[in-house]
Amino acid sequence: MTLSGTGKTYASAFAMRELGFKRVLFLVHRGQLARQTKKSYEKVFSKSVSMGLVGAGYHDYDSDYIFATVQTLNRDEHLFKYGPNEFDCIVLDEAHHVPADTYQKIMKHFTPRLWLGMTATPDKRDDNIEGRNVYALFNYQIAYEIRLQKAMEDDLLCPFHYFGITDLEMIGDESDNPIEFSRLTSTERVKHILEQAKYYGFSGDRVKGLIFCRTIDESRVLSEKINTCINPDTGRHYRTIALNGDASEEKRQEAFERLAVNEDDMAVAAGKIEPLDYILSVEILNEGVDIIEINQVIMLRPTQSPIVFIQQLGRGLRKAEGKEFTVILDFIANYNKNFNIPIALSGDRTYNKDNIRRYVNEGDRVIPGASTVHFDEISRKRIYESIDKANFSDIKLIRDNYTNLKNKLGHIPALKDFDDYGEMDVVRIFDNNSLGSYYKFLVKYEKDYQIRLSDDQDQVIEFVSKKLASGKRIHELEMLKRILAYAHKFVTGGLFAGLAKSLQDYNKTVSLEQQQNIINVMTNEFPAGSGKNTYSKCVFLEKDKEDYKPSKSFLEMLQDTDFYNVLQELIDFGISRYNRDYSNCYENTNLVLYQKYTYEDVCRLLNWENNEVPLNIGGYKYDKKTRTFPVFINYDKEEDISDTTKYEDHFINNRTLIAISKSGRSLDSEDVQNFLFCRERGISVELFVRKNKDDKISKEFYFLGHMKPSGMKKVFTMPNTDKTAVEIEWYLDQPVRDDIYEYIVNG
Repeated sequence: MTLSGTGKTYASAFAMRELGFKRVLFLVHRGQLARQTKKSYEKVFSKSVSMGLVGAGYHDYDSDYIFATVQTLNRDEHLFKYGPNEFDCIVLDEAHHVPADTYQKIMKHFTPRLWLGMTATPDKRDDNIEGRNVYALFNYQIAYEIRLQKAMEDDLLCPFHYFGITDLEMIGDESDNPIEFSRLTSTERVKHILEQAKYYGFSGDRVKGLIFCRTIDESRVLSEKINTCINPDTGRHYRTIALNGDASEEKRQEAFERLAVNEDDMAVAAGKIEPLDYILSVEILNEGVDIIEINQVIMLRPTQSPIVFIQQLGRGLRKAEGKEFTVILDFIANYNKNFNIPIALSGDRTYNKDNIRRYVNEGDRVIPGASTVHFDEISRKRIYESIDKANFSDIKLIRDNYTNLKNKLGHIPALKDFDDYGEMDVVRIFDNNSLGSYYKFLVKYEKDYQIRLSDDQDQVIEFVSKKLASGKRIHELEMLKRILAYAHKFVTGGLFAGLAKSLQDYNKTVSLEQQQNIINVMTNEFPAGSGKNTYSKCVFLEKDKEDYKPSKSFLEMLQDTDFYNVLQELIDFGISRYNRDYSNCYENTNLVLYQKYTYEDVCRLLNWENNEVPLNIGGYKYDKKTRTFPVFINYDKEEDISDTTKYEDHFINNRTLIAISKSGRSLDSEDVQNFLFCRERGISVELFVRKNKDDKISKEFYFLGHMKPSGMKKVFTMPNTDKTAVEIEWYLDQPVRDDIYEYIVNG
């Protein structure tokens, strides 16, 4: 099980009880955790089994359930008290440490019926090294995995209120710079941190907080400076300590106890213990700290990794009596990887820039339940800048995500594995200009991959990857599936006759316009201009009397078993994507509301005979044969649109849009007349909007449905020209969904 605070200990106890194991060894890495775990197990088992500790003066070797530290049991005088088959199950807490020699000595000694590892951080940087992969050491068997969103939805964690707030303007990534360090620990920054901590507050009688710093020196200097400041809630100086890797076990336990204790505790009254307001640390608080009373977490470092971010946030999410919520304060400065924050909070690992921008803007919609997410204006701007600069089709990012998944599975991942395990959207690989297909990625970067295709076969795989495998329409995928069956003589007859039968399973039909569009797509007649040369070998069909059959060249390719299998996997992946994302089509279209489409997607899915290059579309392009008129709008507004004399396309509300015709138009212009009388003339006007036209990776528009003119129109002369244009007010058939509308207009 993964994710801090989700009850891994209790889950393991219930599992042991359910499995009926008589003897169990539970190993932790700190003595206090052994005692805490024993107490948790006692609540589940009551007195049905005997429980004891080994180590720190305890020698309960003969108990049914034994709790010990790895450091203790690693010693021969304790380890050899037991035979290899002594235990039914051995539970390893913080199991990402099992590659260490101390753990390995124990694992090589015992042969229990079950090894159960529990960790919030199974993925590590050295997983690709022989003997260091945690998944491999547990035979790639994942019993259960839970992430933040699911844990919050199931009410396993305490609600939290996250605030992304602005750090000082001069703080950046260069933490090893002496000038930068002086800024990190300046009196001005200390004042800023404490003011924000006071303003956003906490749940409970007093603050019990953790502060995560980026360096040990920073944690020490900040602690010293904070301790010179007066806490306005108590009227006395703040009480903090820096706690890092050199702290002894005894010092750590003392600090945790001081942080958790209440002011009215007898030990405090007697002067035996002084409470702490904050513990400052770099990394040792990332794991194995079970201070359920923590009610405020302050982050003062760049978020380099979504995994570490969730670890640190999770320190404050354990439920405790009297704690209604936890406050998370994230001081966001000019960091290059600020985009990791919305990725971590949303749990979305697809690395789609538009999605990440939406998560920043949506805030409260990201996390289920009573939790909230809020970014102040400057923090939001800094994250947007970070997203804009990031290259999410960067080969290093792709390789890192691929390697993580391979380490988890123990073999080369299939395409669908990326979806099944919630990893990077594999379409990022298709979008990478130097790759174009998963096959090409494996050839280039996976030494164990042996398949090699011809250049023509490679071109077909790239075409299907880039054009069809996203699953935006089922027709071509089912046609390819039928051709594969045809090649093996599983089916005979005309392809379109058979396709019509296959599409019945999807409640789809094939109109004449659609049939011609599919033929053009699959015979390389659809591309415009030089686009025909790019995939000249991708001719899948040829005429056969009144129908079509597979082309001779494509059937020859399919005789190669490797090519057949690679293509089969790609088709199956595309069909699964269609079923997941694109099956719920809008009215009589092949489009799905709020899904995103490129210019080329729209031309294809509206059944145009040929693609149109974006320059020719220019926001508006009418197709006479299909009587479709898509409207493309770049809604990238730098200022609030209140002065309509700017003559820009803009929403009045979530159902009303002002759109401007092409320049040089009057009320009598043909395209304007087609707009104004679209319903009378049987013309379907579709609206497509994108937020950030300068995003070089994502070239997609949100589909927002049909629209019709309200009747309000106005001719005007465009600024700085003598050309006229027409302003038309439109009504959308369906109001734009609140979160999409808010993102487009205000994001």
